[in-house]
Amino acid sequence: MFTARTVRLLVPSAAALWTYALGLWGLSRQNSVWRDEAATWQVARRSTAEIVQLLGNVDVVHGLYYLLMHGLFELFGPGTAVLRLPSVAATAVAAACVAVLGHRLAGPWAGLGGGVALGMLPAVQFYLQEGRPYALVAAGAGVSTLLLVTLLEGRGRAVHWIAYSGTVALCGLLNWLSLMILPAHLLTLLLSGRNGRGGRSGRSGHDLGGPGEPGEPGGRGGSGWSGASAGLGKRWAAAAGAAVACVLPLVLFSRSQSAQVSWIPPLTWHMLIGPAVLLAVGGAGALLDRRSPYRPDGPSAAAVGLPLLVVPHLGLVGLSLIQPLFLDRYVLFSLLGLALLIGAAIGVAVRTVSRRLPRAGWWLLPAIVAVAAVALLPQALAKRSPASRVDDVLAAADDVRRLKRPGDAVLFFPSARRDTRLVSPDAFSGLEDIALARTPERSGTLKGVEAEPARIRAAMLTHRRILLVTDTPAVSRPPATERDRMKRSVLRNHFRIVTDTQTRGRRVTLYERRV
Repeated sequence: MFTARTVRLLVPSAAALWTYALGLWGLSRQNSVWRDEAATWQVARRSTAEIVQLLGNVDVVHGLYYLLMHGLFELFGPGTAVLRLPSVAATAVAAACVAVLGHRLAGPWAGLGGGVALGMLPAVQFYLQEGRPYALVAAGAGVSTLLLVTLLEGRGRAVHWIAYSGTVALCGLLNWLSLMILPAHLLTLLLSGRNGRGGRSGRSGHDLGGPGEPGEPGGRGGSGWSGASAGLGKRWAAAAGAAVACVLPLVLFSRSQSAQVSWIPPLTWHMLIGPAVLLAVGGAGALLDRRSPYRPDGPSAAAVGLPLLVVPHLGLVGLSLIQPLFLDRYVLFSLLGLALLIGAAIGVAVRTVSRRLPRAGWWLLPAIVAVAAVALLPQALAKRSPASRVDDVLAAADDVRRLKRPGDAVLFFPSARRDTRLVSPDAFSGLEDIALARTPERSGTLKGVEAEPARIRAAMLTHRRILLVTDTPAVSRPPATERDRMKRSVLRNHFRIVTDTQTRGRRVTLYERRV
């Protein structure tokens, strides 16, 4: 029904458009921005020199991403759409890569199913609309894996090795934990070389008119690929080594800023339940792929998808035993492997059904997508709600704008809550930040440098009304610094509460001096 060329274009295009549409759905998240995205927002609004100064003190691991967002904010202005659209576009690219991989390794239905599945995974839907770099890393992981498969199929040239190394390095500069994709790729290389899996005869899987047929015939025998595996291994090692060498200075320098992740809790068994479920689903997909009659000119879908899913998770667990780092966003890119394996399972299902009911094969994937969409709808709606995040700096800024009067003072407790002002400076116009000694821009920090406790106390006692921006009790922590303890003590002993508003994880309290 469709030509091979049409299918090659249709499969990744459909997956990308589907994912992009999911990303545009509820993009503004009811006009909310939470604290992690607020960091991106406030840093992107600084000058390049100020960003470089900041990176010398904090967040060097996100430096490349901040510079990218700075350029976009300069071009289009700050806003939730500009903040999140790069992640939407990146996830669409990742979905397209999964679709191409699935098409090559397990047939067109596997490609289309895997590409569509990626954007529906709950964790992906969370970061699909997140103003942070994790979706960009996932896109890079998709591109690098696609390049690797091209090379394993024997179709690559020197430019493909250069592109592979550069893409891995770029991902590493966005998040150096993404280098865990290299041992996953190494395992794919070893599995492919051991299996010697080359093309085998069968009708072309490019033709969507025959969803139940096996894959296209290959032009390279298994023995030829196995004989070339040693040379491929050496070239891969050189490309991987070059990528690591590019990222290593960032890794070493970022160790001096490791206190930034000191809040991550130690690894516990219950934290492994979610990854274990993902690995079980991926393992089932890999087992089904072994039953597939589709045999590509290189690695199988299982040999690519399973290492990509498993190895980064195991690597993160290992690192977390040394220093707590276990957050799913650091290995978000591994879910490309899960989506590929889901696609392979869908491909097997379509072929199985089509052998008995040829017309039903066409409708199996739409039926699966429809059922999954209905089942995941509560999750999808929840991810697009402000309640899915810890807080909302824009809601707090609206409360400040409503409560303030000329001459009022403002305090932030802890000082990191100053991000509310940095994202929405107009809401704080006319207010005096009485604790601030050096601005975040001048000090090269995210939250500025505050004055000594005695000076803060004296400044507080000269004002009649003070607005306090802090966390709601559900997410607040006890005061950790002498400055914060001083703020709380003076407010308790010398002021009374006039108005107290709590919205989406942030609390704005208006205090008035006792008579």
